[in-house]
Amino acid sequence: MKRSCCALMVAAIVLLATATASAEQAPAPQAGQRGQRGQQPPRPTVVRPKDQRVPAPFSMDMVRPVAMPDNLWMSELTILEMRDLVKTYGYKTALILNGTVESNGPYLTTGKHNHVLKVTGDAIARSLGKTLIAPIVMLDTGNPETVNAPGSIKLRPETLNAVLKDMATSLKGQGFTEIFFIGDSGSNQNDLTKAATELTAAWKGQGVLVSHIREYYNYGDVLKYQNEVLGKVELDKDLDGYHDDYYISSIIMNDSPKHVRYDERVKVNLNHINSLPLVLDEALAIGKKLIQFRADATVAAIRQRRAQASKSDRN
Repeated sequence: MKRSCCALMVAAIVLLATATASAEQAPAPQAGQRGQRGQQPPRPTVVRPKDQRVPAPFSMDMVRPVAMPDNLWMSELTILEMRDLVKTYGYKTALILNGTVESNGPYLTTGKHNHVLKVTGDAIARSLGKTLIAPIVMLDTGNPETVNAPGSIKLRPETLNAVLKDMATSLKGQGFTEIFFIGDSGSNQNDLTKAATELTAAWKGQGVLVSHIREYYNYGDVLKYQNEVLGKVELDKDLDGYHDDYYISSIIMNDSPKHVRYDERVKVNLNHINSLPLVLDEALAIGKKLIQFRADATVAAIRQRRAQASKSDRN
């Protein structure tokens, strides 16, 4: 018995010594390589064509290598383009737009208000000048547990409030000194006012103007302008009962006619709304005028907010 135990101990010591010696002799992994289990093959050697320009190493201080695009949407700009627009060219005003995803009848997509904001937001930013547009917040508030309409999505009020304030705070940290909330649905208005009011109190004395531009939500004035100035008279905007009307459709068509299912409606003689025909070129032209009408009203309200803030600072 003693001899068996001794033999086992000797065998274990020999195995341990052998394993230690093997480990000591194994070559250490080279810099940049992982151990054997996760070892990566060496990078291939690439020979660039002689006429190919070699990209500069990336850094946040590098010179922007390509021309600036004609685009005001933050999500469609590179970080270097954002950097230069804010720090070099003085784009210090930001728009945060809030839409909905909701039921809108048989023709309009559930993102109706978001399509409107895509074209009105761009017009507002261009008319105002030195303004960039944050990604559209596509959802409004409600009780998610009671939603049953196909395609409708709701956020709890506290969720939307946190999203709006976090977006604004992120923009403030990047150097934006004016942040304006704009909503295209009646359901947005109180939530946007609340977020703007809370941020104004929290940032008091920090040189950042935050405001909800409720004047943008002016569909009553839009209908009056359409009927009385543009001469496209819609006697009953609820005639079809579709939560749809001529001004909404014509504005959305400037984002894309696909969003009102224009081609499909033409094929079945349904390219009309509330008895008004939707003729493509005419509807696009009227929609552009309605977009600019809303942009002008919004810009006037923003300039008024600026004047009020300036007066308050002087006092």
